[in-house]
Amino acid sequence: MTYDLYIGDYAYSSWSLRGWLLFEKFGIARTTTLVDFSDQSVAAQLREIAPARTVPAVKLPDGAVLSDSLAIAEELASRHPEAGIWPKDPAARATARNLAAEMHSGFFALRNDCPMNLRLSYQDALPSDAVLADLARLETIWAHARAAYGANGPWLCGDYSAADAFFAPVAARIAGYNLPVGEMAQSYVAAHLADPAFRRWRAMGMVNGQTLPWYAKDYATRAWPGPTPRKAIPVAATSSENATCPYSGKPVTHFMEMDGRIFGFCNALCRDKTAADPEVWPAFTAIL
Repeated sequence: MTYDLYIGDYAYSSWSLRGWLLFEKFGIARTTTLVDFSDQSVAAQLREIAPARTVPAVKLPDGAVLSDSLAIAEELASRHPEAGIWPKDPAARATARNLAAEMHSGFFALRNDCPMNLRLSYQDALPSDAVLADLARLETIWAHARAAYGANGPWLCGDYSAADAFFAPVAARIAGYNLPVGEMAQSYVAAHLADPAFRRWRAMGMVNGQTLPWYAKDYATRAWPGPTPRKAIPVAATSSENATCPYSGKPVTHFMEMDGRIFGFCNALCRDKTAADPEVWPAFTAIL
């Protein structure tokens, strides 16, 4: 069973992050095609899976095409009931579905004023009253879900669910624009920033694709507020501890130094995404 997942730029495409997490967090295999955001012709790049014209989009094994993240969540849950995409408890499941639907259809001020940009974090984004109202609504629905179903862990309705995948880019916006939220909401944001899957996505966003100027804001920047990655740097070398790439199994051609040790990879992206955050890649940590 093969799913073909189409996503946009790792650094900027918030809806793509949601779609990717639905596969990554729940262990569903897929092939991934990256759509180039630099020329702003997403629909043209998706001609082969028309009528899709936005990302994320998925071509299902039977040929059906989905181009809506909520539809992707529901269809994957139907086809993979064992994956746990929605909570098992009926009341928690209903709440999680409602949370995802509200995110899917609302929070326009937050989305429009604070586009996701995982390459930067700002000191003060001077949020408008409309953004502050969106933040207040987020705090209300997050607090309700956590009080009812999420008290024993960091996520909204018990174990990580599609609802959390839908709010991952919101967490990125709150972190990236240093938006004012209370302690509970900050804790939930921190859980996303520390989540290994989220960190893998951000690591790819740091090294893959161009910096797109239309996402930039004229605010002073600060350090990214998530966990500090272990230091690693690309280097010129001719040999490494490992003879084959930890991801592809192919012979190594590109090298990285960490803690005085040299590791090899089969291409620049494999090396650079690892150097951006080495400890979140299971295939790499297995060879440490």
